[in-house]
Amino acid sequence: MRNLASGVAIVATGTETTRRGLTVSSVTSLCLDPPCVLVGVNSSSETHAAILANGRFGVSLLGRGQEDLALRFAGGAKGVERFATAPWEQGMLDVPLLEPAIGVLECVLHHHQPVGTHGLFIGRIVATRGGNGDPLVNFHGALRTLAQA
Repeated sequence: MRNLASGVAIVATGTETTRRGLTVSSVTSLCLDPPCVLVGVNSSSETHAAILANGRFGVSLLGRGQEDLALRFAGGAKGVERFATAPWEQGMLDVPLLEPAIGVLECVLHHHQPVGTHGLFIGRIVATRGGNGDPLVNFHGALRTLAQA
């Protein structure tokens, strides 16, 4: 699977001191009717439990120059401290969204399925915001950017 280039995103939920989030490279468009996205989250992470408790989450798509943020949310800091180094806003579903993301999705939890060490979250997309920039991808275990065509 190291040969499959994957987009890098931060999945987050909660408000103020209960914010939780993590870096993922397992975000997939699932269907258009209704619009849904599939996200894989390690079930031992605090974000997994927080998404189940809140019933909603945001997906912030990362771009060029956001490698440090991706690493911070991949394990550098913990809990709400992860959010300290970048500007965040609370979306219409009251989920954290990265202001300079190249795109964001706000999702209501539609379905959760445990599979091995992870939980698969299907989120029904209720709001989106586009942005600009070259996407950040994970390829061969390294963060890279792709130039827009």
